[in-house]
Amino acid sequence: MIKENLPKAGFTLAKIAIGGAVLIGLGAVTMAYAQSKPLQVVEKIELDKYLGVWYEVARKPMSFQNKCDSDVTATYTLNENGNVQVDNRCVGKSGKSYLSQGEAFVQNAPFNSKLKVSFLPEAIRWIPAARGDYWILKIDDNYQTVLVGEPRRNYMWVLSRTPHPDQHVVNEYLEYAKSVGYDLKDLIHTKQTAK
Repeated sequence: MIKENLPKAGFTLAKIAIGGAVLIGLGAVTMAYAQSKPLQVVEKIELDKYLGVWYEVARKPMSFQNKCDSDVTATYTLNENGNVQVDNRCVGKSGKSYLSQGEAFVQNAPFNSKLKVSFLPEAIRWIPAARGDYWILKIDDNYQTVLVGEPRRNYMWVLSRTPHPDQHVVNEYLEYAKSVGYDLKDLIHTKQTAK
């Protein structure tokens, strides 16, 4: 009697394995399709509403942030030449604070949703080389949560006006990131110690 059940059990396991492989395959095809489509930015950003302090909630790994362990913030202010001053801060594992200052240049005025950011020394920031893409992919009407990325989908950040936003909102932004082709297997959830 046991011998008669073995082929059925083996067949059932084979069906489960095939079903799992199909689901994984469909997921990979969906991701590849999303990645093949051009990345869309939001229609328009009002820079005056976008300026100010943003707390990093999550990000994909980026080499220049390797030293950051917690309390990552970005502060944006308008400078005298009309560009955006970028002031990035974080705390390392040792407790040391880090500061990185740069400048963002709008690429699609008056829509303001595609920028290039340079962290070169101030005297040579006018050189277009070494500027990274900073595209605004999703933002709420009140400018409280934003998804920022770049067209190759290597880098991505979820930023919030508060250090501890509603997790449902964060999940919504992460799901959107996945839907437009971001692989979030290496996602870093940023620790914020501010209340």
